[in-house]
Amino acid sequence: MPWDRNQMAARAAQELEDGMYVNLGIGIPTLVANYIPEGVQVTLQSENGMLGIGPFPTEDEIDPDLINAGKQTVTALPHTAYFDSAESFAMIRGGKINMAILGAMEVAENGDIANWMIPGKLVKGMGGAMDLVAGVKRVIVVMDHTNKAGESKLLKQCTLPLTATGVVKRIITNLGVLDVVEGGLKIVECADGVTEDEIRAATEATIVN
Repeated sequence: MPWDRNQMAARAAQELEDGMYVNLGIGIPTLVANYIPEGVQVTLQSENGMLGIGPFPTEDEIDPDLINAGKQTVTALPHTAYFDSAESFAMIRGGKINMAILGAMEVAENGDIANWMIPGKLVKGMGGAMDLVAGVKRVIVVMDHTNKAGESKLLKQCTLPLTATGVVKRIITNLGVLDVVEGGLKIVECADGVTEDEIRAATEATIVN
């Protein structure tokens, strides 16, 4: 069976290493905060000015003044620091953030990412994604393997407007885990019950051995 959203987030959380500073994108990546492995200390950073973000709040913990960059309510930790957006982006652009876990609409076999706009849809702008993909040390994408029409979102070339070129290192989908390597994508892991042949069949991008 393919992974569901929470299983994808839990698998992405396995990428976290002790001492990392990590930015989580909107959508499935925000769920990663709920699955940080026991014994691993990571500090979550949000573009809107928080360093040190806890899990999503329970109903009695909700504070409308505490939100992440996706406008979702979050919790603070004893060591949480607050600052303005300029300082937040200075951290990102200065290479201080170790990893960004982002959603995407498309990823190309060379690591290009399109995650901010579908032509004809109203959007407010690219937002912090363009800084994150350029400034962090490692970019991981978490997304469904195919779109609602069953078409692959892992492509030879992206068809949507790009956020950045050649930045994605690893892709975690509902079917498994793939790395961007020379010549295409390499299957690293299959979701429980999913075969490599099924991943190949659902992938337009070149799969290399």
